[in-house]
Parts: sequence; structure tokens; C-alpha cells
Amino acid sequence: MLKKVVFVLILGFLLGGICATSFAQKTVTVLGVWGGEERDAFLKTLEPFEAATGIKVEFTGTRDLPAVLTTRVAAGNPPDISVLPNPGQMQELAKIGVLVEVGKFLDVGKLGKEYAETWINLGSFKGKLYAIFLSADLKSLVWYSPETFADAGYAVPTSWDELIALSDKIANQGKSPWSIGLESGAASGWPGTDWIEDIMLRITSPEVYDKWVNHEIPWTDAVIKRAWQLFGDIVRNEKYVYGGVATALTANFGEAPNLLFTTPPRAYMHKQATFIKSFILRYNPELVPGKDFSFFPFPSIDAKYGTPALGAADMFAMFNDTPEARALMRYLVTAGAQEIWVAQLGKLSANRRVNPNAYPDDLTRKAADILSTAPTFRFDASDLMPAAVGSGSFWTGILDYVGGEDLDSVLRRIEATAVEAYKG
Repeated sequence: MLKKVVFVLILGFLLGGICATSFAQKTVTVLGVWGGEERDAFLKTLEPFEAATGIKVEFTGTRDLPAVLTTRVAAGNPPDISVLPNPGQMQELAKIGVLVEVGKFLDVGKLGKEYAETWINLGSFKGKLYAIFLSADLKSLVWYSPETFADAGYAVPTSWDELIALSDKIANQGKSPWSIGLESGAASGWPGTDWIEDIMLRITSPEVYDKWVNHEIPWTDAVIKRAWQLFGDIVRNEKYVYGGVATALTANFGEAPNLLFTTPPRAYMHKQATFIKSFILRYNPELVPGKDFSFFPFPSIDAKYGTPALGAADMFAMFNDTPEARALMRYLVTAGAQEIWVAQLGKLSANRRVNPNAYPDDLTRKAADILSTAPTFRFDASDLMPAAVGSGSFWTGILDYVGGEDLDSVLRRIEATAVEAYKG
């Protein structure tokens, strides 16, 4: 009871000293992408806020968030607050003037002490803060079974050369080193874009990565082509991937890790973000994180660029400037709210003040440490690009290339799409 009282008092301070009675019978509408356990976790995160303020949060979840949000904004009926798919859409919405500048009521100076500058910049447009981040996913990971590696005598690779050498060793033993799944319904292909992005960060500077995102270099540039070729060295190698190209193209991304946990294993490594832990446990509830499965950082390629962190995040923006919406935004940005969220889901918080003990296991704490200490962090490139490219020709280009199409023709087609998309 004492902890609850203390938290309510802290919450009152964070809300700017506004008492709960001033919000009696008030509501705030939130649009998001979550369903199932994610929806339940978000509602759990909201419980202290609703109890302390009397505000009722009406949450609507949809898997077609971009389309639903666009329709509601066009109709003049936006939610008070919405999760946004990516910073690119945030910038588009801020540009047309439909977002509330949250920097007008949030203490940006205080946020700068709790969040790295990268996160403040990602939530800003033309120097003004429009979005905050609830949680993040780290993408620069390769998942494996420590016990399986130990039994087979495999060492965790720390460089690209070591990764290829290990892949060759496993393949020469008549086994498949990799499980890759690119199928995701209408979004098929996106898992491959994460490979390209991580490789880009390891073969060139972060500044060139940014130029690629902003289409300041063409898709036919030599460094972009090299990234795709390195990806192809693994995904198009029939000896490397379980089931070969045909399986890589048709295997669902969420089911692909299961091949690591069969007896005997049908594959030994799988590249995916931190969120894949929930899929692993959904299909294999008997596994123990850290013991039966773990991860190692996607290794460096060119040593001078090290091992940067690639990620994505859940961001919130405000469409209606009401006292209730302001109160909720003030709450969601705090370490207290995010500790509840990460404890429920095992997601990572971008807030430096989140207590490491809030994470459900050592494996998640390890990922959070990698995210917070990485010398370079960049947001998922496809999420920052115009939809016609990032969730369009880039995704389909992955499928075409993996399916055997000539790389130059794939890159020229994406470039043609980009020329038109960035012109708009």
C-alpha cells in the first residue's frame, strides 16, 4: 500500500501538480497497433495513471494502423494520441500541421537527461519535439542455443569473417547454419531489410547511412550494392539456409527460430530483433531464456565501424491538445510507466532511468545494456523512408533478389521508386 501511495504522489508531481479530481469523468482516446498480450501489457501500464488521475483511457488497437490513422486524420477525427509506425510518418504529419508540439508542455531539458540525444532528435521535426518513445527493440542480434553450440564445439563469432567461417564449418558438416524466414503476409520481405541495414552500418559511416535514408546517394551506389551482396552471400547460399531459398521465401518470420530448438537442431543461428523472444517462448514455452536460447551481437564487418545498434521503437504523438492528453503524455515518458511496460513484455526502454531490475530476465537486461552502450545507434532505415520505398520496393526488392533476380536490376527498380517518392 505504501508503494502505491508513493507512486501516486510521484505521479501527481509528474503531471504538473494537477489533482485527480480535476480530471473526473474525463477520457483520452489512444490509437495503437497492439492486440493480445501487447494490448494487455499496455492496459496494465495505464492502470496507475487511471487510478491516480481519474482519467479513462479508451484504447483502440488495429493492425492496419497507418491506413486507419490516415483516414481518421483526413476525416478530421483523429485520436487524442496515437502510436506512430515510424519517425518518417511523424515528420509527414508534423509537416502538414496536425500534430501537437509536445515540447511546449514537456520539460525537454529534463528529457535530455533521461534520453539520449538520438531519441530526442528522432521525435523532433525542424527542432521541435512532437513525439515521445515508450520502448524500443534492438535488431542487431543473432539468436542461438548456448548448449547446442557448446555440444558442437562452436565458438560465438565476433567478426564477419568468423561468422562466415562458422557458417562454412556447420555447412561442411552437412548441417544448416541459418534459419531465415521472410514471409510476413502483405509485409513479406521486411526481415531481409534488417540484414541490409545492419550490414550498411558495419561497412560505412553513420553519416553515409543517413544519406542513404534521405536518398542523398542512389540505391545503385557501390556501398549499398556491397551490403546486398554480403546479405546474398548468406541468404542465397543453399548450403547455408535450411531448406534453401525456397524455404527462406516462404517461412514465416515468427516461426523461423523454431528450427534451432528441434532434436537434432535443423539450424543453428537466426538473425532477428529482441521481440522474437516472445515468439520463441510462444512456440517453445519450456525453454529458459539465457540457458536454452540466447543471442550475440551481429558482428562487425569493417573493424573501424565497430558493432553499431540498429533498432525500432514505439512512439507516441498527440493530435488533440487537451489537459487529459497532456497528462497521459507526461506519464508515458516517465521511467515509472516504462518499467511496468518492459516488465510485462520484455521490451527495452529508451529511458536511462529505468531500473534494470524491471526487466524480466538477464537476457533482456543484456539487450538493454547493448542498446544503451552502443557507440552508434540508428533507427530502422525502411521505417524512415517514404512508404513507397521503405515498405514498398525495398520489401519486394528483397524477395526478388533472394528469389534469384539480378541485383543490379533490383537496385535500379528501387532507385526509380525512390526518385519519385522523395520528389513528393
